[in-house]
Amino acid sequence: MQGLILNGTKNIFEVECDDGIIRDCAIKGKILKSSRGYYNPLAPGDIVKLDEATLEEDKGLILELLPRTNEYVRWNVKKRQPQLLAANLDYILIVTTPDQPPFRPHFIDRALAQAEYEKITPVIVCNKYDLPAAKDDDFQEQLAVWEKAGYTVLRLSAKTGEGMMDLAELLKDHLTALVGQSGVGKSSIINVLDNNVVLKTGSLSQKYGRGCHTTTKGALMHIKIDEALTGGLRGVTANIIDTPGVRRFLLHDISADNLALYFKEFVPFIGKCTYGMSCSHQSEKGCAIQKAVEEGHISHLRYESWLRMSEEIRTGSWED
Repeated sequence: MQGLILNGTKNIFEVECDDGIIRDCAIKGKILKSSRGYYNPLAPGDIVKLDEATLEEDKGLILELLPRTNEYVRWNVKKRQPQLLAANLDYILIVTTPDQPPFRPHFIDRALAQAEYEKITPVIVCNKYDLPAAKDDDFQEQLAVWEKAGYTVLRLSAKTGEGMMDLAELLKDHLTALVGQSGVGKSSIINVLDNNVVLKTGSLSQKYGRGCHTTTKGALMHIKIDEALTGGLRGVTANIIDTPGVRRFLLHDISADNLALYFKEFVPFIGKCTYGMSCSHQSEKGCAIQKAVEEGHISHLRYESWLRMSEEIRTGSWED
């Protein structure tokens, strides 16, 4: 029998089994060879094989992890290990806000690069678009930069409902994970999509303007999208993984030398420099990427973000 990981920590995971029963399952032998090196061996979205001979009504044993189509990972600074956030995804929704908490485009650029590395389609979701800061010229310029690079940017407000129909259309019949800082409103978005789901939402720290953690572990939910968001259609469903809010999203398994491969607007120019693949794209004459920046094909904002990220990888010193 197989099962779908819904959530879990350490060695106990909630598994939706093929027979329709949700069981609390432990890993047989406590170690999955295919997940060695990770802070957590399994993530929401994983498909596992169960020991059918030992299944009980409410519990069971996990024998093995079936091959993933993809996995979304970040480097966990506290544990000093990669942390699996979700697996087998159709989309990553990278959720941000113009304010409350403060807008951090570098966070988004890191999350985009990790999605490109894992070959998962990312979508940038700007929640709280009803706030006055959404009209800020610098904020609008950054959204336009991502759109010009080829990314989908959704502007919405879980509070007013603006843009929620577009999000519902994107999510239906797909498995999607929401990633973002604490306080950007991931749980609020899910509550609006399905008003039968009531997730705890948090307030912002008055001192720092940062969100307080309300989702403490990732969880996969099967939701029925509110008919008001589907034009009256009933029974429209989506599968959503709500991940814990993170203050810093750090890259995993991407080298500074290869980082340009995961800035999608850089890719057409890679290998066309005078020095070919050995070009650092920083000071060499005949660099195709620097020329693309000068000619406006690549935004200076994205180029500066790439420079900063490359330095962070080389030095191991990550900034907020």
